[in-house]
Amino acid sequence: MDQFNVAEAKARFSELIDEAAKGKTIVIAKSGTPVAKIVPLEAEQRKIKFGLMKGQIWIADDFDAPLPDDLLTAFTGPGK
Repeated sequence: MDQFNVAEAKARFSELIDEAAKGKTIVIAKSGTPVAKIVPLEAEQRKIKFGLMKGQIWIADDFDAPLPDDLLTAFTGPGK
């Protein structure tokens, strides 16, 4: 990780951007104190393709039916 002061980074900005595009991280310092980073962007995530599992997943007709009392008691405790 290279470090440049603000004036030098300003003078070499295009070069530093090219370095970041290649995967390098550059630190920008003000009066010797690091204050910012130029970092490479991560590759874009793949777009979600809806419908890939069509026909492979099903939901029971009674999916949202109330739970039986004994199972409900197991989750919530007696008397609730």
